[in-house]
Amino acid sequence: MGDGKRLEGKVALISGGTRGIGFAMAKAMLAEGANVMIASRKQDGVDAALAELDSQRPADGGWGKVVGKAAHVGEAAQCQALVAATEAELGVIDVLVNNAGTNPFFGPLLQIPESAFDKTFEVNLKSAWRLSVAVAKRLTAEGRPGSIINVASVLGVRASPLQGCYGMTKAAMISLTQTLAIELGAAKIRVNALAPGLIDTKLAAAITKSDEMQKVFLDRTALRRVGRPDEVAPIAVFLASDESAYITGATFPVDAGYLAM
Repeated sequence: MGDGKRLEGKVALISGGTRGIGFAMAKAMLAEGANVMIASRKQDGVDAALAELDSQRPADGGWGKVVGKAAHVGEAAQCQALVAATEAELGVIDVLVNNAGTNPFFGPLLQIPESAFDKTFEVNLKSAWRLSVAVAKRLTAEGRPGSIINVASVLGVRASPLQGCYGMTKAAMISLTQTLAIELGAAKIRVNALAPGLIDTKLAAAITKSDEMQKVFLDRTALRRVGRPDEVAPIAVFLASDESAYITGATFPVDAGYLAM
């Protein structure tokens, strides 16, 4: 490439990278020259995302290389296998995006089944911790800088009625971000988080598909509209790039002013 792309030569791993925010991030990073591994739980989702990205690739071939792997990041062995596969296909990971998420229960905390509670923490939080540890250890051993980007949520900063367990995992992810930023700073590994508001994704469908619920949320924002995944992706590109070399431990709201209201 040689045309000044911001992520040229970098290797990025994006969990939950086959749809929604993760897919938009993959596309944006590819366009900036990164070589990208996208992962999600089901192989058919991976295949469909790869096919869509291939159909959108510029005629001049200006994107980086993209590969995909099915992995259930709620399981420790599959997290390790995902990191190993990324290294085998693309090389040492420079950028890790912990985007995989689930929200299997919508309702009061007093009613959540323990199985749903455990699943939410396994996928949303433990996967981020596991992948971060694996990638950071490898970067430290190689003496290489890196960037870890955790996709949290505004629900990790404010109370989240009916989505309490999801909100707890996102609050913990912000804490994870801050602690890892301090612990990894000397190794030149930066760790930051994004806190999206209401974005038009499958995960947010319980709100976006209900006019009443959507109005309650949007009335608490300044811009009064639902966001798009491609409005989140540019900040991830910035945090993955050397332009953010002096930024770590920060959480960036992408929320139409939700947290300011």
